[in-house]
Amino acid sequence: MPQMIAHIALVVRDYDEAIAFYVDKLGFELIDDTYQPEQDKRWVLVRPKGDNATSLLLARASSEHQANYIGDQAGGRVFLFLQTDDFWRDYEMYKSRGIEFIRDPKKQDYGTVAVFKDLYGNLWDLIEFADATP
Repeated sequence: MPQMIAHIALVVRDYDEAIAFYVDKLGFELIDDTYQPEQDKRWVLVRPKGDNATSLLLARASSEHQANYIGDQAGGRVFLFLQTDDFWRDYEMYKSRGIEFIRDPKKQDYGTVAVFKDLYGNLWDLIEFADATP
């Protein structure tokens, strides 16, 4: 039985600021932005260009409890891994767009990687795998 992860919920403070970051700074595609009046929320999906599988559901915190996890969804560990086919192209582009890298690029046996923060402080790996497979 084939399976895949369709969406990963990312708790955000504000839909529009999150869309601006992921679309304008990281270059993701906005897949859906639909208001759901019965729940007074939006269904906002973004994903990296070229990836037709997993997307991020930008989920605005709807309680104080949820808001406490904005920017710390993985307890300070790297939370998401953004694979690229050209590490240095994307690294330089992100730096020019003001993305904050907290770990410099490093060549590892498995590929080239650097760690950056999203607008809320969640940690991401930007990674080009050595053999092009995760």
